[in-house]
Amino acid sequence: MPLPDRDRSRIVLVGASEYTDPDLPDLPAVRPTITDLAKVFTDPDHGIVPEEHCTVLLNDGDLSRVGRRLRDAADEAEDLLLVYFAGHGLVGGRRHDLYLALPYSEYASPDFNSIEYDKLRAAVLDSQATTKIIVLDCCFSGRAVNDTMAGNGTTINQLEIDGTYVLASAPHNQVALSPPDEEHTAFSGRLIRMLREGVADAPEELTVVELYRRIAAEMRARNLPVPRNRGTQNADRTALGLNRAFGLTAAPGLRKRREEAEQQALEGDWTGASESLRAVLDEQTRILGPDHEDTLLSRRALAHCVGGAGDPAEAVRLLRPLPDAYAQLLGEEHPQTLHTRQFLAVNLGESGHRAEAITMLRVLLSDRSRVLGGEHEDTLRTRHMLARNLALTGAEAEAVALLRQLVGERKRLLGPDHPHTVRARKDLAALEGGGTGV
Repeated sequence: MPLPDRDRSRIVLVGASEYTDPDLPDLPAVRPTITDLAKVFTDPDHGIVPEEHCTVLLNDGDLSRVGRRLRDAADEAEDLLLVYFAGHGLVGGRRHDLYLALPYSEYASPDFNSIEYDKLRAAVLDSQATTKIIVLDCCFSGRAVNDTMAGNGTTINQLEIDGTYVLASAPHNQVALSPPDEEHTAFSGRLIRMLREGVADAPEELTVVELYRRIAAEMRARNLPVPRNRGTQNADRTALGLNRAFGLTAAPGLRKRREEAEQQALEGDWTGASESLRAVLDEQTRILGPDHEDTLLSRRALAHCVGGAGDPAEAVRLLRPLPDAYAQLLGEEHPQTLHTRQFLAVNLGESGHRAEAITMLRVLLSDRSRVLGGEHEDTLRTRHMLARNLALTGAEAEAVALLRQLVGERKRLLGPDHPHTVRARKDLAALEGGGTGV
């Protein structure tokens, strides 16, 4: 399911880490929990709303102000409305209803100084948002997903409106935990980690139901309170963020598709290979980013295929930014950076920019000789390409000298009958015989 519309969605994060009632201990983990939730939900690359659409109410004890900010967000939301509470959960009133404690709440009598869950729920359900989600990370939060509330057995229809989902961190009769060795609360900490780091074997979008299943499994395994959930229609399919680890799963498959396209080019189908590479590149750019090493390899392969299909000028346009991108990622002397410079020089020559190609190849030959050694095949290939471009611009004497050196080195290193040796010898014979067969 696609991510919510960033401009038409709203998030409200309410948290209380400090309390005035001595019967309500402070919850230090709530502060980093709310702060880090805001960061992951508003992350420009993986989040679901811009910062201005995420309302953070941390340690705000003014019940009327909290209610007003909640109603404002509910009125503005058109796609997703997400309300998230972290703090103490209290039970009060004749029906033993659920209350969400603010800094000035009273443990023994939460009725007038806490958020009554039923009122929060009503404000959310009144919103015109397509999807409405409530997440409660507090003690007794499971009461929000039970049809039968504790106490008098009264049945309350909690989810009478389609597109609504409630996720509670603990069963209706259990407390939520904040482990002393963890920075965040037990439930929210696992949610934050999954949104921040991703899940290696999960889909590209991390939906509510996917996150719930993962968190529930982890907490069950550690003997922590197991969260509860309930929703209508497809609300649980709403994505709360992009999976940052999805690339780990997708990358190998995309890499294989690139290699298959390159084989397609080797078999002479340059146009078909280009189409295949464009499809791979679109996915890699979206999932891995435009400057990931796998993406750069596909960008270079696509340019090579475009040139092979007869459009070296377009290949040059595609290749121009790649040497700098490789240099930033891998270093200026990395073999892949040097290899990319060779691709660019070849297509410059083929598109008629021989002088620029020769200048580039002279520098590249020097760099490859220094980094790889004078007898490395990549160095010899650059020498051959420089000789061919020199010959085509009339600098035949220099081209002959380079080719004589090249033929001798390839005979010694590869043998007289190796295709590379044969090709260099033919080019040299064409020049020495007065031809232009290079």
